[in-house]
Amino acid sequence: MAQYAARVSAAAEKIGGQVLDVTKLVLEAFSVQKKLLIEIKQTQKPDMAGLVEFLKPLNEVILKVNAMTEGRRSDFFNHLKSAGDSLSALAWIAYTGKDCGMSMPIAHVEESWQMAEFYNNKVLVEYRNKDQIHVEWAKALKELYLPGLRDYVKSHYPLGPVWSASGKKASSAALKAPPPGAPAPPPPPPASLFSSEPSQPSSSNPKQGMSAVFQEISSGNVSVGLKKVTADMKTKNRTDRTGVVSASGKETHSSSPSFSKAGPPKLELQMGRKWAVENQIGRKNLVIDDCDAKQSVYIYGCKDSVLQIQGKVNNITIDKCTKMGVVFKDVVAACEVVNCNGVEVQCQGSAPTISVDNTSGCQLYLSKDSLGTSITTAKSSEINVLVPTGPDGDWVS
Repeated sequence: MAQYAARVSAAAEKIGGQVLDVTKLVLEAFSVQKKLLIEIKQTQKPDMAGLVEFLKPLNEVILKVNAMTEGRRSDFFNHLKSAGDSLSALAWIAYTGKDCGMSMPIAHVEESWQMAEFYNNKVLVEYRNKDQIHVEWAKALKELYLPGLRDYVKSHYPLGPVWSASGKKASSAALKAPPPGAPAPPPPPPASLFSSEPSQPSSSNPKQGMSAVFQEISSGNVSVGLKKVTADMKTKNRTDRTGVVSASGKETHSSSPSFSKAGPPKLELQMGRKWAVENQIGRKNLVIDDCDAKQSVYIYGCKDSVLQIQGKVNNITIDKCTKMGVVFKDVVAACEVVNCNGVEVQCQGSAPTISVDNTSGCQLYLSKDSLGTSITTAKSSEINVLVPTGPDGDWVS
């Protein structure tokens, strides 16, 4: 704690805000684990139900961190996710033997950090030429686990915690439990450590609202050039992986789309830097045509809609959308798909990076200019990448 926690805490103090808040919770989780280890030395080994109850104080802190990553995406989302996902490493304390369903403690710590490193690397890339304090925080967070926690476990608990043979019962040793009805935490293994399974998207397959794939949307006439991909062009002959993007007209940000239960729909430029596209339901002709490379596009809570971005932008984020189609020309930094279900994204120009996180059902259509795009994924399923081939530019997966 003194060697590694102090460094990440010092960096967080300089950043402040949500980064400081989530760092305090991470260190609180380490402090709770320290208390639990002291209790373990005085406590008899419980059964599985008793172990879940005993470890609830640790679960309670993880719930707090998880809550910080929910809702509208924060400017420090990558910091929050990196910190939140890293806490699964503390589940090594639940190791009870080779048949318990999880890796041995040292390996578990190392594997858990790999999940958090996806977001930690994003912080490093985003701030390496902008603010070294954030870089210091990201490096310090990693060192808290590797080598910090890993080496501690290796030195003292390589085979898991050592319970007392003659101590008190676990029920009397457990610290204060979280309030009843608390939501489920993010999913550190094993499942027995926490009371719930990890949250999953509402469906494991993309819905069939867009009945064939993106084929061609001309920048001058958005209703021209739609083709269907035949079954023999696909590596996996699956009808649920196809979709149609219907774009029969053009709707700009001055339109008045229908309201959703989540809130009023938006399609507007905020502070001259960020396009907000929110809560659009059933709109197949949304268009952003007055944009530049310094602006970002944030798409949130949309369903059964299609958005076309007719120009170069800095960054595109698609968050908590269902059956959403997005067509864009060029992006300077990255296109990110987060917490979505059944989305389709087409790049007509170039994109250095496309990342897909916590998403079920995502089809990516690349142009010839974007074949060198770096695609990263985390905690996602049903991802299909299609590339153009042949003189007609048809796609194959």
